[in-house]
Amino acid sequence: MAEFDVGKPIYLQMVDRLCDEILSGQYPEEGRIPSVREYSALLGVNMNTSFKAFEQLAREGIIYNKRGLGYFVAPGAKDRIEQKKRSDFMSRLPEMFRQMKLLDIDISDIDKEWEKFK
Repeated sequence: MAEFDVGKPIYLQMVDRLCDEILSGQYPEEGRIPSVREYSALLGVNMNTSFKAFEQLAREGIIYNKRGLGYFVAPGAKDRIEQKKRSDFMSRLPEMFRQMKLLDIDISDIDKEWEKFK
């Protein structure tokens, strides 16, 4: 069972999770993703919540439904996800920079932390 943040709707957290799974290559473009029922069981959530997440992803052109076969990752989905996530990340930088300045955190401190992830 997955753990969810109380500050964000579960279906949106599921959207983020599926997008991350697509980005990581777990579900390749044109590849089938778990059904609404399977994903609900995997995460321990109500099927309506999963359906809402799948509908959102379909509206965004990330997945599509092949009637009778299930949901599949749309062509170009990975690029669309990357662009959106990069844009969202970049929009948060001004606040992060403001906090760095207030806390006297230098970019070299960030670089040291970054090295731990390489």
